[in-house]
Amino acid sequence: AAGGRALRWASGRAPARGFRASPRARTAMPSWVIDRYGSNEVLRFTREMMFPIIHFPNEVIIKVHAASLNPIDLSMRSGYGATALNMKRDPLKLKTGLTEFPMTLGRDVSGVVMECGLGVSYFKPGDEVWAAIPPWKQGTLSEFVVASGNEVSFKPKCLSHTEAAALPYVGLTAWSALNQVGGLNQSNCSGKRILILGASGGVGTFAVQLLKAWNAHVTAVCSHDASTLVKKLGADDVIDYKSGNLEEQLKTLPLFDFILDNVGGSTEKWALDLLKKWSGATYVTLVTPFLINMDKLGVADGMLQTGVTVGSKTLKHLLKGVHYRWAFFMPSGPSLDEIAELVDSGKIQPVIDEVFSFSEVPKAFLKLEGGHARGKTVINVISRQ
Repeated sequence: AAGGRALRWASGRAPARGFRASPRARTAMPSWVIDRYGSNEVLRFTREMMFPIIHFPNEVIIKVHAASLNPIDLSMRSGYGATALNMKRDPLKLKTGLTEFPMTLGRDVSGVVMECGLGVSYFKPGDEVWAAIPPWKQGTLSEFVVASGNEVSFKPKCLSHTEAAALPYVGLTAWSALNQVGGLNQSNCSGKRILILGASGGVGTFAVQLLKAWNAHVTAVCSHDASTLVKKLGADDVIDYKSGNLEEQLKTLPLFDFILDNVGGSTEKWALDLLKKWSGATYVTLVTPFLINMDKLGVADGMLQTGVTVGSKTLKHLLKGVHYRWAFFMPSGPSLDEIAELVDSGKIQPVIDEVFSFSEVPKAFLKLEGGHARGKTVINVISRQ
């Protein structure tokens, strides 16, 4: 699928398609928004959110059938990353006096293409698609959302919209960490010993399945009540971090070729000692101070502090014989194409903790806020998915 996408974009022979004029003269749509940062009370339902507009030739408008929540939605609701995200929204500071509000949260979408920009030839109205929308754009807790064509992929045929909405953001986050940053793929994973810290959340459950699809040996760390789920997903060894000193438990196992850290905090102080030295072994963490530094120090000083931190840690661990890396979510339609193939082949399945209706978005946020989710919290924007 990814190859087909590239060929069709590169060939130039596919006819350019103009804007699809909608028969409805609409300027507003239902949406959940926030008008300020805070806790759950800032969530507000409105039927007057501005209807999305195609501004660039490569954009599409998607009618949202289902969305889902991720920890970043909780963080963004509270203002996390606002400095960096606002810089990304308006890098030249051209929109004087305007703010990011009202802001729609939600990053995952599964739905149907409604309208296409002039430069879109890979999709057409009526196509069932899925995507993960970057956090600097308006989110998916709305009736419609705009996405760039290179962020969108055809939805796996074997999944309903509800099921499909559980995968894009966590899938692309894990794909970024394991493949694009960590260099792992189907051809080099066989027999590798890989440790996943925080294996029962959205990213962890996806990573377990992806690595098993690539024939790696997976050791998963989670709580005891999630161990059955993680084993069912294919993990070879499951360690209960509540059953004793986790560091000591892991030290009794053979050394690892790769560690994916979804937890952060104190784990970074000892986890790298579990890697095979001088063998190309790599530690990748998804818990980084990048956005926090920019929020606290401003753009320039925050970027400088971040660069110093990652540079010093990388060098420190390189001298000890292991690689240290940071990873982030990266939107990518072509990567979703590859993930869709794995889903349709039965190698990856969505893990859903609970499904809520569109009217229950605040309740869904409270559920996510409670922690200890086993998979994803999904929102059915259109009922009966």
